[in-house]
Amino acid sequence: MGFATDAWICLPIMFAMLAGGLGFPVWLELWRHRRPRRRGDEVRRWSMHAKLTLLTTSVLLGIGVVVITIAEWNNPETLGGFGLAGKLLAGAFHGAMPRTAGFNSVDVGEMESGTLLVNDILMFIGGGSAGTAGGIKVTTFALLAFVIYSEIKGEPSAHAFGRKIPALVQRQALTVVLLSVAAVMLSTLALLALTPFRLEQVLFEVISAFATVGLSTGITADVGTAGHLVLSLLMFLGRVGPITLASALALRDRSRRYELPEERPIVG
Repeated sequence: MGFATDAWICLPIMFAMLAGGLGFPVWLELWRHRRPRRRGDEVRRWSMHAKLTLLTTSVLLGIGVVVITIAEWNNPETLGGFGLAGKLLAGAFHGAMPRTAGFNSVDVGEMESGTLLVNDILMFIGGGSAGTAGGIKVTTFALLAFVIYSEIKGEPSAHAFGRKIPALVQRQALTVVLLSVAAVMLSTLALLALTPFRLEQVLFEVISAFATVGLSTGITADVGTAGHLVLSLLMFLGRVGPITLASALALRDRSRRYELPEERPIVG
C-alpha cells in the first residue's frame, strides 16, 4: 500500500500478472506467431482457445479497471485521497489484480459493497487455462457466453470465431461452473455459521480462496481454526479442482448402446 502511486512498482506487477494469467498454451501460440509469415510458409492460424483467452481477458480487464476506478473515485478510504494520476494508477492496478494476483495498493476492506461484488465476479472467472491463474478460467466463461448467445438467437448449435463448439465441451464448461458455484456457496454458508462477519466479507474471502487470488478484506486472521481449514481446503480445491475435473470429464467420454425415450420438462 505504500507504493500505491509508484508506477515503477505497480506497473511491472500488473504486466507480470497479465502475462502469467494468459496460460502457457496461449504463450506458445504467441511465440509461434512472433515472426511475420513469409511467402511459402505454412499458414498459421490462431486457435479458438487463444482467441477466446485474449479477447475475454482484454474485455474483463477493461471492465474491471473502469468499474472499480469509477466506483472508488470519491471514496476517501481508497482512491479518494490520491491525485488524478494516483487514482488512475491505483484504479488500474485494482482492476487487474482480482484476476489472479492478490496484491493490493489500497485497503480492500474499505471498498464499497459494489466494488467488492465486482471483485468477486472477476476473481471467480479467473485467468487463462493451463497457467498460473485460478478461477473457472476465462475460456469456460466465454464458452458459456457463446452458448447463451446462440440459444437466445435460436440456433441449434453454438459457434465462436467461425468454428462450432462441440456439445461435449459445452457440458464440461457447464459442469465446471456449477460445481464451482456449489463449492463457493457451501463454503460461504460454513463460514457464515462459524464467524460473525457480514456476507460480503465472507463471500469475498471464500471466492478469493477458491480462485487462489490472495486478496482479503482483513478477516482472514479472525475466522478461527475451523474457518482456516475451510479456506485451506477451498484453496486446494480451487487450484487443482477445475482442471482436474475438466480432464476427468474429457477422459470419461463414452458412447451409449441405447437411448431412452425423449421427454421435455418445462424450463423457466
